[in-house]
Amino acid sequence: MSDAGRVKSGAHRLIGAIGVIGLLGATLATGSARGQTAAADSASEYTSGKQNTYPNPYRTVENWAKLPEGRKWGSTAAVEVDRAGHIWVAERCGQNSCAGRTENPVLEFDTTGKLLKSFGAGMFIFPHGIYVDKDNNVWVTDAQAMDGKGGHKVIKFSQDGKVLMTLGTPGIPGAGTNSFNQPSDVIVAPNGDIFVADGHGGESNARIMKFDKDGKFLMTWGKKGTGPGEFDIPHSLAFDSQGRLFVADRNNNRIQIFDQQGKFVAEWKQFGRPSGLYIKNDMLYVADSESNTVRHPGWQRGIRVGNAKDGKVTAFIPDPQTDPAFATTSAAEGVAVDASGGVYGAEVGPMDVKKYVKK
Repeated sequence: MSDAGRVKSGAHRLIGAIGVIGLLGATLATGSARGQTAAADSASEYTSGKQNTYPNPYRTVENWAKLPEGRKWGSTAAVEVDRAGHIWVAERCGQNSCAGRTENPVLEFDTTGKLLKSFGAGMFIFPHGIYVDKDNNVWVTDAQAMDGKGGHKVIKFSQDGKVLMTLGTPGIPGAGTNSFNQPSDVIVAPNGDIFVADGHGGESNARIMKFDKDGKFLMTWGKKGTGPGEFDIPHSLAFDSQGRLFVADRNNNRIQIFDQQGKFVAEWKQFGRPSGLYIKNDMLYVADSESNTVRHPGWQRGIRVGNAKDGKVTAFIPDPQTDPAFATTSAAEGVAVDASGGVYGAEVGPMDVKKYVKK
């Protein structure tokens, strides 16, 4: 090829490269603009009142569960659905504590509300989180102790109530690798790794702890604060289909998302002040039982439903308590969903478990 030909060919390649770079830059700019627009739309949504106006496609089923004669509901901070579709509830013995009580706080119901079994009497002071793993083992956290008994532990039960594992040092709060201080929730990854949301405000812990399937400590992350990876009441846990860990960082009015090694992925504020989380088929259900004019002004309490992949909220089951200044907890703190799409709300203040079905 002549020198002139080489120059011409090189010029064509240079022009082509410039074109590709320009096209790539335009594409990136467009993507960035779309991301900025989405973020702006989200921010606008949170300040415009739209967060309280999503459609409610559900109706409430009153008095859904049948308790034994003479027994009444206590506070229920958590509810779960097992592989058979049965509903599990951690209940505080007819009041807001099981101290000195003889009732079984762990209850199993079928979808009609029939009580199938119960267990756990004398083993808990303040049952808080509940989870049923892929092998149908039942995990329950005990967030308080009294006189050095109960509390600050996580118990793994068989379906029949046999104790299979205990994590933590029962009755003794701590910040070590085998101790908790008011553990709020527990969840088990598909590979058997165990994650505990350790802390419930005040002087308790504010961290996520990770153990292997045998209960051996692996790692922990988090401290009290407002930054990424910091917590103020890590109240509930859930996994999406990608294995990302969602944490209800309640007192910071946000959900934080991590990988299973504790790497921060995202922060979502569009689901309100989260007390309870549940993910089914990548639909995210978030119970807000505490928003008010002081803690989270402008947000109505209730259960918000949205997409766990992109964070878009699509539905809202409003709390019957509509006083924006209401101080104490109301309606659902815990939330779960069955195979037919029925939503269950575990209520601390009203002491009940509500069921919601599609209209």
